[in-house]
Order: sequence, then structure tokens, then C-alpha cells
Amino acid sequence: MDKSVEIISSRTNPICVRFKKLGSDKTYRYECGEFLCAGEKLLKEAVESSIKINTVLTSKSINIELPGDIRLIKIKEDLIDYISPLKKSSGPLFTCQMLQINKIYDPIGTYILLDNIQDPGNVGTILRTACAFEISGVILTEGCADIYNPKTVRASMGSIFKQNINLMTNDEIIDLKTSGLKIYGAINNDSSVNIDQIDFNRSVIIIGNEGQGISDQLLSHCDMHVKIPISKKCESLNAATAASIIIWEASKAKGEKDGIC
Repeated sequence: MDKSVEIISSRTNPICVRFKKLGSDKTYRYECGEFLCAGEKLLKEAVESSIKINTVLTSKSINIELPGDIRLIKIKEDLIDYISPLKKSSGPLFTCQMLQINKIYDPIGTYILLDNIQDPGNVGTILRTACAFEISGVILTEGCADIYNPKTVRASMGSIFKQNINLMTNDEIIDLKTSGLKIYGAINNDSSVNIDQIDFNRSVIIIGNEGQGISDQLLSHCDMHVKIPISKKCESLNAATAASIIIWEASKAKGEKDGIC
């Protein structure tokens, strides 16, 4: 579909100013209800999803057919470098409306809960893995990295447009137990059970902060502690790696239940 293309050449143009601020200022993102994405692959994923894309900035032609309601603007390559918060971003840059967050839960589902995971790359990677293995949902506590941080969005590789995501307080998380969901805390201690011995259906599995682990409040409400059996030569795993292994194990249990594996 042919689109009329606007042209911008100045850093002080309001569109450039808006894009740069969306990439760097969390408060501004939430005030606008809009977030910044980068890259042609991510744009393709966004177009194929149901998310609302508002404006696209590009320094070169795009090999994607854009819906007619998207504003397309041509800018110089040095402006892409100036605006983008990501290193070596060749564009395009584009903005999307924030996701519609719901709090509807399948009581027989399997959920990954991220407790104060602060690295946006870890959050994005976990979203990507959860989407790949059809985890029912990813829940984030208030201390987690922003899901709309450009680094989170990039690491999710488009999964942010598809995966069921929710932001919850600790009290809301604890209330999930009333729906029949078990809460499992991923922690390596003497009382922990190996993950290959757990039925992860009807459960919420907590992955703790990179340095501090799971908060005391959530840990005290766990029905069970679970662990990944690793060599004694290694103290722990990266949060995203641990989550990925647990998600894989949970997906195997689901597949066996559904007759998939």
C-alpha cells in the first residue's frame, strides 16, 4: 500500500523530541500511554499482532506493508542514531500504544512470576521464552524493570505483543491462592524439591531478584520451594536462564498432560 511520507530533518522537531523522550523516560511513557520500539523485525511482529502502531520513523525503505492509519516519516540516519536509546540501531523506530493489561486467570494455567527482576534484558528474555512455550502468563511485581523499556522490548523479540503480561502487588499475588493456584518459589535450599518432580499445572512459579532472591513476604506464602539441580561448583544461575529451564520443565508437564509429548 502506497503511503504519503513526511520528512523531518531537525533534532528539535516535536516528533524527534517525543520519540527520544519515550525511549529514555519511564514516567513520560506512562503519561503518554505509548512506548518506543526499534528494528524492522520488531515492526513486522507488531504489524502482525493486534497492537496499535502510531508512528514510524525510518531513514530507508521498509519492506513491510503498513496499515493505512500509521504515520510514516522519513528522517536522516544520524537522527535515528540520535533518537534511539539502543546501540547500533539502524531503525526503523516506531511507537505503539501500551498493552491492555487484564487480571483474568485460568485456574488450571501455569504462570511465571518475576519478583523485582531489575535487568530489562532478563525480563525481555523471560517474556520471549514464556511465549515460545505457551506459558499462561507472566506476572511482574512493582520492582521489576519496565516492560516498555526499549531494552526489554528488544530482548522480548516481539513476544511483548503476544504474551499475557500482568503487573501485580504482593497482596494481589497472594490472593491468587484463593483461585486454587499453588505458589512455588524457585530457591535452592535444604527443603527445596527438584523441578523434575513437580506438577506445574495450576501454579505460579516465582523467580527472584538477581541478587537478593525472592522477597520475604512472597517467600512466606509459597506452598513449596523448588530448585534446579546444578553442580556444586556453581552457586546459582542467571535469572533468565533459571526461568527458561523452569518454563521448559513446566511445558513438558503440560505436554504430557495434554498428550503432546
